[in-house]
Amino acid sequence: MGKEIKFSLVYRDMWQSSGKYQPRVDQLVQVAPAIIEMGCFDRVETNGGAFEQVNLLYGENPNKSVRQWTAPFHKAGIQTHMLERGLNGLRMNPVPADIRELMFKVKKAQGTDIARSFCGLNDPRNLKLSVEYAKKAGMISQAALSITHSPVHTVEYYIGLVDKLVEYGADEICLKDMAGIGRPSFLAELTSQIKKKHPGIIVQYHGHSGPGFSPASMLEVARAGADYIDVAVEPLSWGKVHPDVITIREMLKADGFTVKDIDMDAYMEVRRLTQSFIDDFLGYWINPSNSQMTSLLVGCGLPGGMMGSMMADLKGFKDAINAAERSHGQPESSLDALMVKLFNEVEYVWPRLGYPPLVTPFSQYVKNTALMNLLSLASGKPRFSTIDKDTWGMILGKMGTLPGPLAPEIIALAKEKGLEFQSGNPQDNYPDELPKFREMMKAEGWDEGEDQEELFEFAMHERQYRDYRSGIAKERFEKELAELKAKAGAPIVVKRPVVEVPEFDINAFAEKHPEAIPVQAPVKGKLLWEICVDDDSKAPLAGTAVTAGQPIGYVQTYYGMEEILPSASGRIIYTPAAQGKDVAKGEVIAFIK
Repeated sequence: MGKEIKFSLVYRDMWQSSGKYQPRVDQLVQVAPAIIEMGCFDRVETNGGAFEQVNLLYGENPNKSVRQWTAPFHKAGIQTHMLERGLNGLRMNPVPADIRELMFKVKKAQGTDIARSFCGLNDPRNLKLSVEYAKKAGMISQAALSITHSPVHTVEYYIGLVDKLVEYGADEICLKDMAGIGRPSFLAELTSQIKKKHPGIIVQYHGHSGPGFSPASMLEVARAGADYIDVAVEPLSWGKVHPDVITIREMLKADGFTVKDIDMDAYMEVRRLTQSFIDDFLGYWINPSNSQMTSLLVGCGLPGGMMGSMMADLKGFKDAINAAERSHGQPESSLDALMVKLFNEVEYVWPRLGYPPLVTPFSQYVKNTALMNLLSLASGKPRFSTIDKDTWGMILGKMGTLPGPLAPEIIALAKEKGLEFQSGNPQDNYPDELPKFREMMKAEGWDEGEDQEELFEFAMHERQYRDYRSGIAKERFEKELAELKAKAGAPIVVKRPVVEVPEFDINAFAEKHPEAIPVQAPVKGKLLWEICVDDDSKAPLAGTAVTAGQPIGYVQTYYGMEEILPSASGRIIYTPAAQGKDVAKGEVIAFIK
């Protein structure tokens, strides 16, 4: 008999790579017994990533969800694992160290066995605390390599990172092939080298099926010594998601590996239940194109899971790009043509920004820069005329060291703007904040929860947690769902009345805060606090620092983008205008102090 290859069902990532939301806790508990009965899984990915955040977005308590979802797998002897983003924890921006440490304590107490930790830049400094905190909490630390294909991402490069992670105490290594563009032979060599140098280390492979390489990659890493393979199940497998367990099992079995049998009745029940969740409400946020694989992703290297949001961004910018093309005597571009242009522009931008692996959030930064370049070029402006603040943070080293060198024009642009590069530990930029959140919870009369899980959720996702506690998130979600059902021809069912929000009285606010300095919209158009125009983009939180003359947002006009430049430095104290709002020239959109 050949070596046994074990399977992990990435039920969380199946949903995240398909659409916006995850199943409700009652649905997860319903499908768990059938997953267990399939009999072929030694692990199930249950939470992490966007799991907690999207539960908050539709008004559910993610702590309740994690506890009830992991419980049946524990009883069955199946390990559960989560995904976390190193310095960014469970969100898109950096997290203070004390909140990161609490996260592992909470998730272990809630029933999560394995912490899969990755850094989108593969900076070992951002993973050191993840490894240490996971092991301190009693979890298995699985450190992930963000796999991509570039001149700087060599086997030697990744082995150097593995050496560091093992030195820190990582128990396992995950090859996180988030875009599925890792070449099979390369991944085999990397796996072989890891096993040769660190024979006691478990290796798990995670690969999306988008461009079509991952089945071959799964076979090659198995031959090279990998221990676990991440797989999916229908109806969410394949497309931009992950290969189906049936295909991968049969492929490995034919190659002589020992694999567990699949109870096909249970498989069909998981398939049926998953489809029922899609039909219930989750399908309204699943882009049909996610069911299709595309070789176009091979060149640009974008992860298939962000295709839905990318196309939404492209649609939002299409009118502005077309208007700019018309004004410069160029023919308008169709959406398909713009998509190809965007892919090509990502290929142009990526090496010039230092080859950051295209995984959350760096895939968004590169895509945003490429999108703004398309608009600038159509408007007769040079590339890199507009770079958002988060992308500048990446460029300047605030989030870690870029794998490759920056292009000279990017370095020159930073110097022209008077921006400073950083080389210190990124974590040092974000001081501890738990005492602040404890005080805020006391002021609100909120309990820290079992094992401090409510404190953790509040500190990790303050804005979404407040919306959840107030009921606004549930009302907003149900309103959005009703609108989507109406468009699809389904009856509208609203479970709660919509809260009436009083109209903002700008004069009363100004009288109450005479020291406040208004920030006005420079032109008429659509307000974009963030260039990424997804449904979760919000105005900056009160307390956000701003600098005079440095953009804090944009107004999208028919001819292009206009920067919003505050006249003074300080901190935002209020933002009456929301993301996506149509604003008039001179309209007050924020106050700073």
